[in-house]
Amino acid sequence: MEKSCTVYRTADFIGKKWTMLILLELYKGESGTRRYSELKNRLPDITPKMLSARLKDLEKEGLVKKIVDTSGFPVKSTYSLTNSGKDFINIIKGIKKWALKWKLKYRLCEKAECGECPADRL
Repeated sequence: MEKSCTVYRTADFIGKKWTMLILLELYKGESGTRRYSELKNRLPDITPKMLSARLKDLEKEGLVKKIVDTSGFPVKSTYSLTNSGKDFINIIKGIKKWALKWKLKYRLCEKAECGECPADRL
């Protein structure tokens, strides 16, 4: 397969560790936004350097929007999904639906909608 192939490039991007989990955490945010610290708390195994790098990648690819509020101190940055990012959530939901039907069933993760998953409340 050619590295310039759309499927190759897309699979390479979304296959990077943490990418889909970050998108999912942004989707699950009550206000549709999350601060960096909230993402870090929701993904405790990710390093700060990796979270920062992935957020920059997602912003560069147009799936995530960063909003910087300089009206106060300290400066606050929030992240939210763009329309492209919101559309990609449907792909993640499709992966979950497939996993629940065919492969990966976990007692805590039986809901089709990630926002309803009891694992989110742990």
